Amino acid sequence: MKIANGMVVTMHYTLTDDAGTVIDTSRGREPLAYLHGFGNIIPGLEKALEGQQAGFRSNISVPPAEGYGERDPNAVFEASRDHFDPDMELAPGVQVYAEGPQGPVSFMVVSVSENGVMLDANHPLAGETLHFDVEVMEVRQATEEETAHGHVHGAGGHQH
Repeated sequence: MKIANGMVVTMHYTLTDDAGTVIDTSRGREPLAYLHGFGNIIPGLEKALEGQQAGFRSNISVPPAEGYGERDPNAVFEASRDHFDPDMELAPGVQVYAEGPQGPVSFMVVSVSENGVMLDANHPLAGETLHFDVEVMEVRQATEEETAHGHVHGAGGHQH
């Protein structure tokens, strides 16, 4: 069975950066299962897997435009210190959240001064070429319920 829209793909992967540093991997745990064609994985990886089948193994490089996008310098900005709870511990590298029009939005704290907090709304992997070592374990037709919900359900069915 070939990978196409509406198929459930189960795969192992290891994600590394340009230096070969492992960012994430499914090795040593359950493989990743996703519903193909529903935006559940980054576009460049989904495109590279289209038409493949169980047993496919490859190294796939995904440029920023097909991953998490280019870094947007306008997404780095200063917010007034009074926008934060006075008890909140703010330090570079801390992730903070705010409610946006489409739900929660996360920001990374870049720096903290007496009056403000420099925030970065870029995805941590924006601007990075992503290198995937993938192995497709299984490809199957999605159930009607999975297709209707836009994601894979576990062995016991609907899990949320």
